[in-house]
Amino acid sequence: MLEDDTEAVFQGQAEIDEIGARAGTSNRRDSEDSTGENDVVAARGAIDSHLQKPATEEDPLLPRSNDVRHSHISVDDGNRRGSTTYEGTKDFDHLPWYKRPSIYWMLAPFFLMTLAFGGIIAPRLNLFLNLICREYMSEQRALDPGFTFAPILYDGRDNDQCRIPEVQSRVARFTLYGNLIAGLLSAITSPKLGALSDRYGRKKVIMITSCGTIAGEILTICAASNPETFKVNWILIGFALDGLCGSFIVAMAISNAYATDCTPPALRNVAFGYFHACLFTGVAIGPILAGLIVKATGWTLSMFYVALGIHVFFIFFIGCIVPESLSKRRQHVARRKHAEEKSAAGPSADWINQLRAINLFQPLKILWPRGEGSSPALRRNLVALAAVDTMMFGVQMGSMTVIIIYANYQFGWGTFESSMFMSVTNSCRVICLVLLLPLVTRLVRGRNSHLRAKNSGSDSFDLSVIRTAVFFDCLGYIGYTLARTGPTMIMSGALASVGGIGSPTLQAALTKHVPADRTGQLLGATGLLHALARVVAPTVFNAIYAATVGQFTQTVFVCLTATFAVAFVVSWGVRPHVYLDDPGSGPPQRGDEGDREVGEAVGT
Repeated sequence: MLEDDTEAVFQGQAEIDEIGARAGTSNRRDSEDSTGENDVVAARGAIDSHLQKPATEEDPLLPRSNDVRHSHISVDDGNRRGSTTYEGTKDFDHLPWYKRPSIYWMLAPFFLMTLAFGGIIAPRLNLFLNLICREYMSEQRALDPGFTFAPILYDGRDNDQCRIPEVQSRVARFTLYGNLIAGLLSAITSPKLGALSDRYGRKKVIMITSCGTIAGEILTICAASNPETFKVNWILIGFALDGLCGSFIVAMAISNAYATDCTPPALRNVAFGYFHACLFTGVAIGPILAGLIVKATGWTLSMFYVALGIHVFFIFFIGCIVPESLSKRRQHVARRKHAEEKSAAGPSADWINQLRAINLFQPLKILWPRGEGSSPALRRNLVALAAVDTMMFGVQMGSMTVIIIYANYQFGWGTFESSMFMSVTNSCRVICLVLLLPLVTRLVRGRNSHLRAKNSGSDSFDLSVIRTAVFFDCLGYIGYTLARTGPTMIMSGALASVGGIGSPTLQAALTKHVPADRTGQLLGATGLLHALARVVAPTVFNAIYAATVGQFTQTVFVCLTATFAVAFVVSWGVRPHVYLDDPGSGPPQRGDEGDREVGEAVGT
């Protein structure tokens, strides 16, 4: 009964917020029109008697936690008077600290997940090689009864008998199929999961992504433990399940959406930077820890069990301990708006709507908004920022293996030298994200930047950081092109690592262009672009390297540098202080014209 009452209160609050927002829109259209004022008075009717009730000795000094309407108005009023409360977290002000959302709840479990993500890369490739080699050898013995081969053990050591072209070719094709399956399915589901997180909360979607990863790890363990029952192709089903649940790309996007909910716009680049720092630290340290675990146990599968345990712990921690960043009120507003948009689109039986439902690129329409509140400048900004973000992500994904292969060919690097290079570049990147970006943000925006809680588009500082990051990336890849010694290659990698501050700032700048209830949808659309880049970029750049190696081997780095040069030029097309002013998307943000007019109408 209590839960039903609470749900009704949240629904009522959502209706009040929506009516107030519409009133602000009406006032902006025509100050003579009294429709907006009547709507606000109607919405106020449920709270006027409470606000204007004479005070008595029995009245509490603070609003009761279950009096949602009173608490909402009071906090709103506090925001207008310069309170440090951020609009996105004001619904949680009446709760104790351990029930309020914060990025610090997410950083520790997210870091553990990145350790598992980074630590599983090398053991997984080694396991694929062993499984496919075993299958190939068994096929050869079936064709030739006199064919013999040594037992293939999953102890982390190389099998010399597997170093043959036939096995290497099968492993390359298998890995390609797995990445294609996971990438394409992730591209389809990423926008949908991002939009769902706007309506049903971030935690549920983050847990869904981990469930897909767990399913993939379980199938991998089954295939390695019982190869006679579970053929190696069962692992492809694991790739499919991981892709259907969004894969790691959606986990990263929704974690950024969580940070958006509880971080003021002026500080989002720093918050996103912390998540990126966790990612690069996990990728750098994970393989080292995985190597130690496999060496200590003498069993490759031990790392898979460790990763499985980390993902189970991650789900438990997110589900039971981490507070949800979207309040019930904001979820109801988003659901109501989605239902209105769906009904306005016409019956689902319409064949046009059915075609739109299966259109892979249809979720990208959020990058080209139409209607009230939008503008050509807004559309140019969103497309330009998304394009730069995708190009930077694509280059990072496409150049990861090419750099190591190139250094092995050009400088004779082995495992130790490659590990040192990865360690130096990732360490420099983490330092830039954890120390340099927060320090520069503090110096430029000042100590009280958290008070500016209004979404007003990306500002000049955001654009300067983005352009600086792309510029340093461009310099680093020019260094790769010209490097003729190992130390010069490492120095170029350290220079390019400064560009790491660009990705979190780009994501933060994108979220500043849309209302809060579209954050998940927007980041889901960028997740679609990232998923496509994850498939296309490595294929294109590896193909360029394969076609030019031994002739002009640096051709691939010339192409990568040109990609950054294009991104640098595109970044100059972004204009500051452009955003989607959409009053129908929920309660207006602090500082908006509609917010001030509604506040005056209700007398706060």
